[in-house]
Amino acid sequence: MCGITGFIDFSQKSDKSVLIRMTDSLNHRGPDDSGYSFYHTSNAAIGLGHKRLAIIDLSQSGHQPMRFDHIEIVYNGEVYNFEEIRTVLEQHGYHFHSTSDTEVILKAYHKWGIQCISRLNGMFAMAIYDKKVQCLYMIRDRTGIKPLFWYLKNNLFMFTSELKSFSQHPGFQKDISKDSLAIFFQLGYITQPHSIFSHTAKVKAGHYLCFELNNQKVQEHKYWDVIHFYQKPRLKITEVEAVQETENIMKSAFSYRMISDVPVGIFLSGGYDSSIVSTLLQTDTTETIKTFTIGFNDDSFNEASYAKTVADFLKTDHTELYCTRKQALDIIPDLPVIYDEPFADQSAIPTILVSRLAKKNVTVALSADGGDEIFGGYDKYLTTLERYSKQFARLKRIFGAKHLNKLGYILQQYGIVKNNVLENSISKFVFEDSIEIQKIIFYFCSPIMNEKIISRYHFKKVNSSFDDIYLLNNINNFDKMLAIDYKTYLVDDILQKVDRATMSVSLEGREPLLDYRIIEFVAQLPVNIKLKDLTKKYLLKKITHQYLPKQLMDRPKMGFAIPLEKWLQSSLKDYVETYLSTDFQSVLNSKKVNQLKKRFYQQRINYRLIWNILMFQMWYEKWMV
Repeated sequence: MCGITGFIDFSQKSDKSVLIRMTDSLNHRGPDDSGYSFYHTSNAAIGLGHKRLAIIDLSQSGHQPMRFDHIEIVYNGEVYNFEEIRTVLEQHGYHFHSTSDTEVILKAYHKWGIQCISRLNGMFAMAIYDKKVQCLYMIRDRTGIKPLFWYLKNNLFMFTSELKSFSQHPGFQKDISKDSLAIFFQLGYITQPHSIFSHTAKVKAGHYLCFELNNQKVQEHKYWDVIHFYQKPRLKITEVEAVQETENIMKSAFSYRMISDVPVGIFLSGGYDSSIVSTLLQTDTTETIKTFTIGFNDDSFNEASYAKTVADFLKTDHTELYCTRKQALDIIPDLPVIYDEPFADQSAIPTILVSRLAKKNVTVALSADGGDEIFGGYDKYLTTLERYSKQFARLKRIFGAKHLNKLGYILQQYGIVKNNVLENSISKFVFEDSIEIQKIIFYFCSPIMNEKIISRYHFKKVNSSFDDIYLLNNINNFDKMLAIDYKTYLVDDILQKVDRATMSVSLEGREPLLDYRIIEFVAQLPVNIKLKDLTKKYLLKKITHQYLPKQLMDRPKMGFAIPLEKWLQSSLKDYVETYLSTDFQSVLNSKKVNQLKKRFYQQRINYRLIWNILMFQMWYEKWMV
């Protein structure tokens, strides 16, 4: 795992010292080695930087930036099938000087061009500079496990793994995008391709960009989309066959992610996702797998006992740490540093804690994310889209479209309803189109409220990767919701959370359930194999129960959370008072924010909105003041 960054400066004002500062700001992503490539062409100063966390081929042979012929690469991630690709390339006459996957990617591009990415099975964000065609390619893996940002303004193009690198370049203009800020307050994260800064964007999952040096144009190309597989006809397959084939693919995917020249462990929560990963890996090896769990003394938030039960059954080398409230709270000042774009998923705190625990023993940790989005684990999947849409239609008939948009806000403003539910439902129908309704996403801050919180802001629809959901109009509602979450919440919230948390301690986080072969197969299965008798994750549970007793696993689903609402009213009250009373250059309407704070203390508003504002204010103080 690594950190990458670089620039193409047509004003030729950038020098190597700027590149070094940009690269070294990512030291936590790769403390084992540094690489800088800087030179001038006839019309630009070009810099490529790399920080390396050595996982495969620990020698200097894996040093980056790496060059071959007219091609140069900086790369973050792992390609797990690199040995198979190398064998094919050797048959074509290529020779290799290392055992690294980086050299394989470089020569695969040399042989097949940009189409080589369809052969890669892994997680990756990379920049390939092809001097012959004068194009810098920026490529992101299919699911979006690894981050990749880019910036273009005033003859300066830049890319990076994390935004903090851009802050080291004197030409970077940190102008906040109010549309992106509105998305953040609504969801608690910012959806791809948007970024908190104007003129800055994320390369979308399953896409690559070509930045053409001759005309400074960016061309976007899609090479993979989960929707394509949901559009295919359902497989004519029995339940027994589906269970067997899914298990076979998972075994292959999981074993790929054990490839490493350094120690590997697993985050184990005791839920179905992490338990099946641990189970299949421990079953297929004579070595004892290392597993890690974080626990809390509050039983309503604690999964550690369930994880230990599974670990004892599998006889893994299990490490658990029960964290105090102080240990969790001490992480909060670090959040705006680790998440250098506003981010408000509270489960980042225990994710950072378990990453710190694992790092003491291993350099790679498997995180079993994606199970809910692939197999259908969230409660909302049992609520049909038709039923949800009918609620909106009924409200419209009763109140009329003209007045509907104000109703929810008024009811909440005067304390008639405590939380955002009604306002959410109404604003979804009025402000957004039918695609938004299909998302079934809860807004922590409605578009109506955003206009009041953000100074001089008027809501407008911001396009995102949500907007091609119309392609799913002819498929069933259950699969539609799975596809939506896979393309949105999974990549923009969960995967960002895990990447930054693990990388903050130089720990490589791998995602075994996000091998693209799993979702491509499961997406084509009939619904009654994935959701049977209203049993969520039916298919995954059938596989798991072949190895783990059902009574060991049967328990209510728990999230990886903390008692945040209680803390905001007590231990974190000083933070709330400080940051919700601070006016940073009038980005927010301080009068309205203070009103929200008072309503929160009166328990008349959802605590997540308060947390979102707190996270933005702390981020602003760190990166803008």
